[in-house]
Amino acid sequence: MTPLPRVVGAETLDGLAEDDPAAMRSRRDLQRVHRIMGTRSILLRALRAWPLPRTASAPLRVLELGAGDGSLMLRVARELAPAWPRVELTLLDRQALVAPETVRRYAGLGWTATCTRMDVLDWVAGPAQPPGAGDSGLRWDVIVANLFLHHFEGRELAQLLRAVAARCDHFVACEPRRARLALIGSHLIGALGANAVTRGDAVLSVHAGFRGRELGALWPPGEANWKLLEGPAGWFSHCLCAVRVGSG
Repeated sequence: MTPLPRVVGAETLDGLAEDDPAAMRSRRDLQRVHRIMGTRSILLRALRAWPLPRTASAPLRVLELGAGDGSLMLRVARELAPAWPRVELTLLDRQALVAPETVRRYAGLGWTATCTRMDVLDWVAGPAQPPGAGDSGLRWDVIVANLFLHHFEGRELAQLLRAVAARCDHFVACEPRRARLALIGSHLIGALGANAVTRGDAVLSVHAGFRGRELGALWPPGEANWKLLEGPAGWFSHCLCAVRVGSG
């Protein structure tokens, strides 16, 4: 069967204001979509597989790109908190969507959550440090991306992955799988009660998703000190896990 070609289209939610009722409803829909896709479990398996270094004086530093309202990472944090009791979490998004109550819930787990409002391409264009250059707020132990990379293609996606590789030791991305089963599922998402924005964007997301080793092929050339693992995850997802060799 001929593979689906990758086509990146503008998703409706990205163009709506933060307080638009349709956008607010769609973000609630996405919480259910993550449950159906098993995103939390996929992330937990990836993160628990890494022997991350931690000392009493140095909490783990985690960055989520395109963090949205922070609710998915909060569900992950609840499971990880016993093993990761001290975490400095940066939630980066171009919209201010994280509620104060969500930040307080992170604090209850021992995680310090900081919300950064920034377009990721501005983050990419910012300065970076090589490994071991010291802590200036530019490096993280872990960077996470959820249903985010599929918004980019070509040069921008390659630049984003290059910035990620320069600024962390562990990276995990959970994206839509570009496959016919996932496409069928996206057309049936209305059965969850999803609104028109979510229904349309779900189909676009699958067409913009990934398969095979497409993300790994865009990883910065010459980065031989990284181990990459890429492939299907769950029924509908595609996952890239990257770890810097010798980092943990």
